[in-house]
Amino acid sequence: MGKTTSAVNLAAALAIEGQRVLLIDLDPQGNASTGFGVSQFQRRITIYDVFASEGDVDEAEIATEIPGLKIIPATVDLSAAEFELSDAPKREYILRDKLNQRRGDYDFIIIDCPPSLGLLTLNGLVAADSVIVPMQCEFYALEGLSHLLKTVDLIRKNLNPTLQIEGVLLTMYDKRYNLTQAVESDVRDYMGNKVFANVVPRNVRVSEAPSHGKPVVIYDKSSAGAAAYMELAREIMGRYAQNEQNKNELMHDLGADEALGEAENNSEKEPTETKISGEDKAA
Repeated sequence: MGKTTSAVNLAAALAIEGQRVLLIDLDPQGNASTGFGVSQFQRRITIYDVFASEGDVDEAEIATEIPGLKIIPATVDLSAAEFELSDAPKREYILRDKLNQRRGDYDFIIIDCPPSLGLLTLNGLVAADSVIVPMQCEFYALEGLSHLLKTVDLIRKNLNPTLQIEGVLLTMYDKRYNLTQAVESDVRDYMGNKVFANVVPRNVRVSEAPSHGKPVVIYDKSSAGAAAYMELAREIMGRYAQNEQNKNELMHDLGADEALGEAENNSEKEPTETKISGEDKAA
């Protein structure tokens, strides 16, 4: 239970909550596409065509059974993009530039990146505003998290200065195991509130859902896995709502400061203007 499972189910959960969502399958394995039951026949225009400038983003979008949720599928052809685009100008910014025309049409754009750090993953990270890190509650995952944080820091310094860690999502969570508790404790101590409050438990229904071409929030709404992803979606929506509120309050404070500064400037000018006026009268 990792990145693709979380991308598919989070996208579905956000759409169920009324958000406009676009899911981009950026992995040549195309598992996110399979997770929504997108057949090979339906994948006539894919994210590969978008990269190759043979199709626009809107032409590659496919509507899913969930209202408000669309997906741009992938096929194994995408693996060739790594080589074909290696000499392209501004090759790390291709996806970002393509998506800029569509950002206003969606509340969330979720990108399911490949598992390795290549040109495709770089494009995903450069196009993104933030990164969600699904992390299994296992020892080796701690080491992987450290490497990923360093990668994000490098990309922030060199390619995408606004890139942030949205949060770490603990998956395969089973509180009966001491290892799970130890990993959770270490991650929360290190990452603080960057770790999502909600966790995704071990759940067989989550594993079964892709074989039926459905996210678990559709396949079995009553399962623990479905409930976890729905709560995660609400947590993320709550974070964005809070961020917007903080921005509005900051703008209000800045506006108040400007008004105060203008008033102070006027008050400093008033005695001088009064004095001049008095001199005029005296004259």
